[in-house]
Amino acid sequence: MPAVTPAFLYWTTAGDEMSIENKTILITGASKGIGEATARHFVENGANVILAARSGDTVQSIAAQLGPRARGIACDVAKYDQVKSAVDLAVESFGRLDILLNNAGLLEPIHRLADFDPADWDKVIDVNVKGVFYGMHAAIPIMLSQRSGTIINISSGAAYNALEGWSHYCASKAAVLQLTRSGHKEYGDLINVVGLSPGTVATDMQVTIKSSGMNPVSQLEVSDHIPPSDVARAVEYLCGAGGPRHAGADFSIKTPEGRAEAGLPPR
Repeated sequence: MPAVTPAFLYWTTAGDEMSIENKTILITGASKGIGEATARHFVENGANVILAARSGDTVQSIAAQLGPRARGIACDVAKYDQVKSAVDLAVESFGRLDILLNNAGLLEPIHRLADFDPADWDKVIDVNVKGVFYGMHAAIPIMLSQRSGTIINISSGAAYNALEGWSHYCASKAAVLQLTRSGHKEYGDLINVVGLSPGTVATDMQVTIKSSGMNPVSQLEVSDHIPPSDVARAVEYLCGAGGPRHAGADFSIKTPEGRAEAGLPPR
């Protein structure tokens, strides 16, 4: 049986770097924050982008701004049929799907365990866990048929550490880590499956966290959070040389070493 070429070798190279030019990426949660910043960064660097979010009007407006390399689609990641439609749109529009960024996620509301309405806890699990599984389930067959692909799951330090008021979020991110590990174990010969742990990012989520007054994260100042554009650049790194280096694990840009590896300036 012939040896299988690792997925990352299918990328075009320029020196030691790998190019995202003409690659197609599907981004969930793309209406704002990390998702929107990544969509803009990738289009600026020659990639094709599918922006997916519950707010279809917003992502379609962003896509219109970005031009012919972008498409927007209404997508609630807690509903498999909508996730599958977003994957299908990528193939119909650009002929392939090279990258899936599972970015959509919820944290609100923030409560101690016994204070939760179970329906609110369930909603976070539906988006943060099922949404990631649905994206992987829909994208993997396409990537296998292409014999290459990258799946990046947005992770968090919360996958490893419990935080007061965040039982839903911590549990969901621990589950996402296991989905990353499972994806690598089952498909790592052709697909790079990797987690990206960005630390605290200056998005709307931080407003919710700050107002809760619960656990040390709520005490951080605006200047303590990194811009979404840093995460976008780290996503690009994981679509190239960083993908195989960190496949099956979480790559963190919270440390000076991680930031330097991803080509980000020190903080």
